[in-house]
Amino acid sequence: MGNIHATAIVDPKARIGKDVSIGAYCVIGPDVTLGDNVVLESHVAVAGRTAIGAGSHVFPFASLGHAPQDLKYKGEPSTLTIGTHAIIREYVTMNPGTEGGGMHTTVGDHCLFMAGSHVAHDCKVGNYVILANNATLAGHVTVGDHAIIGGLSAIHQFVRIGKHAIIGGMSGIESDVIPFGSAMGERANLAGLNLVGLKRRGFVREDIHGLRAAYRIIFDPSLGHFADRLKQAEKQLADRPAVRELLDFLLADSSRAICKPLSADLEDEQAA
Repeated sequence: MGNIHATAIVDPKARIGKDVSIGAYCVIGPDVTLGDNVVLESHVAVAGRTAIGAGSHVFPFASLGHAPQDLKYKGEPSTLTIGTHAIIREYVTMNPGTEGGGMHTTVGDHCLFMAGSHVAHDCKVGNYVILANNATLAGHVTVGDHAIIGGLSAIHQFVRIGKHAIIGGMSGIESDVIPFGSAMGERANLAGLNLVGLKRRGFVREDIHGLRAAYRIIFDPSLGHFADRLKQAEKQLADRPAVRELLDFLLADSSRAICKPLSADLEDEQAA
């Protein structure tokens, strides 16, 4: 079972993997599952139907799986599932799902949650996602793989953050942010593509050029209605996988609007 500190309270019904380390004053509930090689530093509280994947590392005062901050929650047996190799820093909070949101909160593999960040009920977080210090996801938010949420940013409920997107620090995100996009601001606007992130993750020049061409078409109001611009981009560029990802995101159903650039930001992107 690994190393469990004498002051830790671990319910005998909890499922504990191999070589797990549970530090001083941790509290582990009866329906918790800890994968192999999980490390919980001191004062970690894990409750509810929560599963933490193998190789994850949780730092002091994290609270995982306690009741959602949703007044509609009535104790239904919802779950929180955290993938493998997560790094969950101090004072992070994550809540399970609710009946109104499908009953499940899920976090992918290899994610980093910096100190004070929050994942609310019914969120769906992809792989290799980073939430910087005090970044917060409201209920029902979806975050794609490799997205980065800047420190002190707040994501409104039901918003979608696309794959490889980056959110600037201290931003308020009320609308869906496209895959590969960069958004920032108190009430955020799209500020172009996440070009630095694309290059770091190995996207080739042709992918980036295709995305930039699609971006210019989709967000240039002089080219007609938004739906017409999507059709134009699809006709010209949909054979490129990265552009297809962008178009599929924009064409999917959503309860939120799309985060769009200010005209000045679009002009800067076209001039670049």
